[in-house]
Amino acid sequence: MEFFNTVLLRVGRQIAWVAIFIMVLVILLQVFFRYILNNALPWPDELARFLMLWMTGLIAPSAYRWGGFVSIEMLPQLLPKIIESLLVILLLSLSLVILIIGFQLGLQHVKIGWIFNSSSIKIPLHLIGGEVKALKLAWMYMSLPVGIFLHISVNIELILKKIIIICDHNIKIPNDIDKENLGA
Repeated sequence: MEFFNTVLLRVGRQIAWVAIFIMVLVILLQVFFRYILNNALPWPDELARFLMLWMTGLIAPSAYRWGGFVSIEMLPQLLPKIIESLLVILLLSLSLVILIIGFQLGLQHVKIGWIFNSSSIKIPLHLIGGEVKALKLAWMYMSLPVGIFLHISVNIELILKKIIIICDHNIKIPNDIDKENLGA
């Protein structure tokens, strides 16, 4: 599970960096066209939103795995180790239920997205002999279930690690090498 998540999250982070880079370029392009040329382009705002949603869906699971979300750790640390571990498993299990519900809702949202077209993002298929096609909003909405799926995978890994630690307190769970390399 750890290897699976490491590979998926590593790929997701790389795609997220590319998405944020393109997003910044698109926003700078829009600023240039709007304020220098006084002729705003119709598509950069929606494309930036599209890229931001995907960037968030792909980078947030790494933050979740690395403990980068806001959390209250004082109470569990005051408890005996076994009770702390059981409380963490309970909270992670509760989170898993919520994530599964969110995943189901995200899939329903994607289904609806196939009905609607983007108002400004067009795919230039005319360059290869086809017609210009509007991007389906489902491609934007897909960032939600993909991000939640990655969260579910990380959540299951965290639950399994806690259970392993309860069963054998002397076991050494390896640290995430990517977290250490990034200094997170």
